[in-house]
Amino acid sequence: MTYNLHNALDAQSARTRLDALIKKGCFIELTEKKPKRSLQQNSYLHICLSYFACQVGESLEYVKRYYYKYYCNKDIFLRTKMDKLTGQATTYLRSSADLDTKEMTDSIERFRNWANSDDVGIYIPEPNEQECVMQMQIEVERNKQWLK
Repeated sequence: MTYNLHNALDAQSARTRLDALIKKGCFIELTEKKPKRSLQQNSYLHICLSYFACQVGESLEYVKRYYYKYYCNKDIFLRTKMDKLTGQATTYLRSSADLDTKEMTDSIERFRNWANSDDVGIYIPEPNEQECVMQMQIEVERNKQWLK
């Protein structure tokens, strides 16, 4: 069952349900549900990364992993965990599917700012610049055979 704890009725219902489960002595899992990234954000990010890949002559996968995740958003994507067998710390890149809407917005904004900087010089329009975004889509479609 999902409860919105900002809503007083849902908060009381959650308390009542939890009390009942405590009385029964049940095993339960309590998780916080964060808002997931939106499909619009995902679509926009894909176009931005694909367009950037076309401009620099790299694969979409390389741009996504290296420039977007590792270079621009290391603090959001780079994670460390201990290997169960060796006990050594290993690093890995988190999936963008695990981001909430704020993390996704921040990561896209950082990538856009970096791409638009004087050092890189590739203009990535904001999502509300629909005509420019459409032009990016056309460019990506023309060059999709090279993005693999």
